[in-house]
Amino acid sequence: MGGDLFVRYADWTAEADQVLGYSIRELCLEDPRGELGLTQFTQPALFVVNALMWRARVDEGRPAPAFVAGHSLGEYNALLAAGVFDFVTGLTLVRERGALMGRVSGGGMAAVIGLAPDRIAAILEASEAGRRLDVANFNAFDQTVIAGPVADIEAVKADFEAAGVRAFTLLKVSAPFHSRYMHAAMEEFGRHLDGVTFAAPAIPVIANVTAAPYPADDVRGTLAKQIGSSVRWLDSMVGLLDQGVITFEEVGPGNVLTKLITRIKKSR
Repeated sequence: MGGDLFVRYADWTAEADQVLGYSIRELCLEDPRGELGLTQFTQPALFVVNALMWRARVDEGRPAPAFVAGHSLGEYNALLAAGVFDFVTGLTLVRERGALMGRVSGGGMAAVIGLAPDRIAAILEASEAGRRLDVANFNAFDQTVIAGPVADIEAVKADFEAAGVRAFTLLKVSAPFHSRYMHAAMEEFGRHLDGVTFAAPAIPVIANVTAAPYPADDVRGTLAKQIGSSVRWLDSMVGLLDQGVITFEEVGPGNVLTKLITRIKKSR
């Protein structure tokens, strides 16, 4: 992940090494200690690679987007692209975010495929175990992720199967991200943000928390809520489509978001 971009942009690579205290290139390309799958390492790695790919896009002279958005961690890259903070500031925030989220344990997440979000909400509300779970990601009309205690996730699986779910898959994650169980981490991260200066976005950034553009006067408050709030990706994409956006470009490794927008377009 990242490949020759680490050499091409040796200045940012060196800055990343200094901020993180280890070689980002070694982590991404070799992962000698098997750490890349841990969220406190995954998040900085993704931020750096996304940032390098965005910088390459800019250097190629590609047209500036009308809007930017990022899913969960990717929102930090969207904010970077919009000039809200510089590379080092963004990476420092991501390092802190990953460390705080990495300290949370005792929960999990599951992908629920084939049921509409309102149906999922009704199923969760119908049981005691379900009421202890939150919707972490609204990804598409037929793809939602729930989060909370693993025992409760396992307890509601039968309810979803009875409702005709196409797939119910426990995800390989270390904690219930984007749920009420992240609120302590969210509050601590909010205190960390108090010492950071943010610029107003030069490009509208669609926030995960609201599915609307970041307010120029409250970047800090909106960003602080993200860790413990649902990622409203479906609403974000539908909102852009409703505004007439027809071209979406995914900047980063993989094509998960490209597949999601394709699913959303087909389901409208």
